[in-house]
Order: sequence, then C-alpha cells, then structure tokens
Amino acid sequence: MSERVLNIAYLGNGKSANRYHIPFVLTRPEKFCVAAVFAPHIQHEIWDAVPGVSYVEDIDAVLGDPAIDIVEVCTPGATHYSLAKQALEAGKHVVVDKPFSATEAQAAELFDLAESQGVTVQCYQNRRFDSDYLTARQVLASGKLGRVFEVVTSYDYFRPHMMDGRGFDAIENAAFGHATHCLDHLIAWFGAPDRFHAETRQMNGPGTAVDYFDYDLYYDGIGLKVTAHANYAMATQRPSFALYGDRGSYIKMEKDQQERDLKHFYLPAGHEDFGLDSIEQHGVLRYVDEDGAMREERVPSVRSSYAQFYDALYETVAHGEPQLVQAAETCMQLRILEAGMVGMG
Repeated sequence: MSERVLNIAYLGNGKSANRYHIPFVLTRPEKFCVAAVFAPHIQHEIWDAVPGVSYVEDIDAVLGDPAIDIVEVCTPGATHYSLAKQALEAGKHVVVDKPFSATEAQAAELFDLAESQGVTVQCYQNRRFDSDYLTARQVLASGKLGRVFEVVTSYDYFRPHMMDGRGFDAIENAAFGHATHCLDHLIAWFGAPDRFHAETRQMNGPGTAVDYFDYDLYYDGIGLKVTAHANYAMATQRPSFALYGDRGSYIKMEKDQQERDLKHFYLPAGHEDFGLDSIEQHGVLRYVDEDGAMREERVPSVRSSYAQFYDALYETVAHGEPQLVQAAETCMQLRILEAGMVGMG
C-alpha cells in the first residue's frame, strides 16, 4: 500500500519559502504536496506561482483547513513565536524557520504546547545537510586527526556596508540570523557544552545592528573547544570548517555549494550537479599516518541535499519517528544566543 502524501502550507511567500523550502519539497512528490501559501498580500513579481498551489491572504484558510498536515512558518523572525503558537493551537505539526523564537522561554512554551496538542514543532535546520559540515564530521570520525582539541566554523562575508543604516534589533541581526546555523551544527555534533562564552559586537558603533559574533563552547571532559564566529567585513574569509588534532588538521575553505546555486536560481529539480563541489573546493587533510609520514590529501565533499530535512520530517509526521531537531538542542542554542545579546542595544 502506498504511503500517504502529507499536505504542507507555508506562512510567508518570500525568499525563505521560495528558495530554501519549496524547491526541495518539490523533489519529494511521493511524500509531500505543497497545498497552500499564505501571505497578507499575495504577489508574484519576484517569485513565480507554483502550479497547483493555492495562494491565500486569509490565514484561517490554512489553519482552519483539516487537510493541512504541516504548517511551516517562513515569515520575519519577530513573528515566528506568535504564528507558530497559532498553528499549534490549530492542531498542526509545525516547522519554524530560524530563529525559532526570540527567547528560550518562548521556545519552551511552544514545545510544551505541541506536546499538549499531540503534534510536533521544530526549527528548520536545513543546514544539518550542508556538505562542508557533513564532511567535517566524517573526517573527525575517521580518527586520522588523532585527539581533536579544537573545531572552528566560520560564517564570514565581505559585506562591510550590509548593515549600514540599520539600528539595533534583538532578532534581525547576525547572531539570530546566521549564528543559528553554526551553533546548531556544533550542538547537534557534540551535544550541549559544559560551559560557553558568548560575544557579539556592533561594528558600526552603539545603537547599530549586531554584525559580529564569536561563541566558544567547551567540552571539558574530552578537552575540546569549539568555536562559531562571523564577521561581515572579512575581505579574506576564514575557513568554513577547521579541525585540529594531535596527528593532523583538516581545512575546508568554502561553504556548502547549495546556497550559491540557489542564489543563482539554479534549482535542485532537473540539475544532477546541483550543490556539488568542484575538486578545487574539496577540503585539505594533513595528517601523520601509521608509519609516521606526513600525508596531505583532498577529501571529496559528502553529497547531500536540504531535501533530507524533509525526509526526516516525513518520518516524524507519518511514522512517529523522533524529530530531527530536538527541543533541548533548540533551547540550548537560544540560551547561548541570548547570553551574547546581554548589554546590546
């Protein structure tokens, strides 16, 4: 007997829904149907209408539709908590874009509400399927680096004027926008840290947008420090991932290729090479082998796709499997993010 196709509705008709969600759902027609997209004012000047999708300007047309299984919140960050709460109260399974919420307390409330409603809610951490991240994990697991004592991930850009003219906002900033990816990588990989240090900066002065972050997570029991940092004024960007051990190191300079392809409207459907790294983009592993000789090799990037988030989501909603992004992981991330914002304004 064939599996049931789950109906998804999106709240928001902007870049998030149309670039980072819908193109991947469309590659899984045997599992999902994009049934509806809600926005207060529907327009298609930038993003074309998806054939067969109902575009609505009344949110009740989504939340009140018993055929909708999953609601995904793809609106500006400040609205995530309230819209997720409405969808949960309507009895829908919910996926929320990053940032999941503004505070850990809000997140805990949403997780409790989902449990009481008999549904699930989780953050859309599609970047758990970044090829650079998965390859770094593979290298560490190989044991070739020996005892690994430091892992660093960077999310740099050279966009020194990107935040010009923007005032301070507690959610719309580099930390809640980009550190959410980096911290999720590290927490999913190594678990909750024993302790952490969180630092954010306003590079353009007091009262301006937070455009710099640096988080150090310490795992004292295994002697490991992991770092997630970013600066929007880095003309020479730091490695996407750097791993250091007592037998070698691994350096991957460039981030996952999927986002660059998406920004050029080069979509996964119909493109076999979507998201693939070139050989030149592969990371470099230098290590001492069993004979004591220093070796250097390029490590092919793991093939991955953001559609794998949806594979996991299907298993959760259709078959009751544990959700990919756990409540404790999201709450830990928000605790760190909140700590970094103390004193900002």
